[in-house]
Amino acid sequence: MRRLVVVISVLAALALAAPVSAITNGDPDGSDHPEVGALVATQAYSDGTWTYCSGTLIAPMVFLTAAHCATDDGRAIVTFDTDYHSGDKTYTGTFHVDPAYPGPMADPHDVAVVVLDHAVVGITPARLPVAGSLDKLAKGTPITSVGYGAKLVTSGPGGHGFVYDDVRREAVGSVNTTTTSWLRASMNPALGDGGTCFGDSGGPNFVGTTDIVAATTITGDSVCRATNVDYRMDSAAARAFLGEFVKLP
Repeated sequence: MRRLVVVISVLAALALAAPVSAITNGDPDGSDHPEVGALVATQAYSDGTWTYCSGTLIAPMVFLTAAHCATDDGRAIVTFDTDYHSGDKTYTGTFHVDPAYPGPMADPHDVAVVVLDHAVVGITPARLPVAGSLDKLAKGTPITSVGYGAKLVTSGPGGHGFVYDDVRREAVGSVNTTTTSWLRASMNPALGDGGTCFGDSGGPNFVGTTDIVAATTITGDSVCRATNVDYRMDSAAARAFLGEFVKLP
């Protein structure tokens, strides 16, 4: 999702992920994470941008994202360009959403994949975590967030604004807490952390500098400055769904 602020208490109506300054307090990703892509809208938004959610290639024909990013017609357009412009290379595919979505706050089942019509060549897919492996993550463990979301949050008399440019960015935050389904990470710039914002929904949060997708971005605070809230990919529920499409570690 992109322009709708969502809070955990209304996960059933989730519309996007939202933490820190842009990927906030982050930098352009360049070629660091070529396996991270974006979902492309069929027409530009009013600010001239096209991407609306993020995701990760986890197999040559499987793109991991969030269930709340799915389209009404079940079709998807995916780009892996670091700086997307209309007319750049894209891949098409079909959404498959966890049938248990939307679930309760404790486990919303907010996960989906796009099965691409053709395999992606030249990009190495990211890895999924081993079952229950995030249980061992210590507080303060670095988490690298990647996505195409808002790069800047502005503040003025009319409230907050979000600036987009369809560029893939990365930022490093740190683990705060985990539950059975959730990973919450600090993206507080006062602590030197970065994180996600609107448009980063479905995008990966890697364990440190590895290519292991610990969790996918789901939501956060409304001005993208405090907490990055992510759905764990090592949970039994996530693995039960993903196991239908990829070989699990």
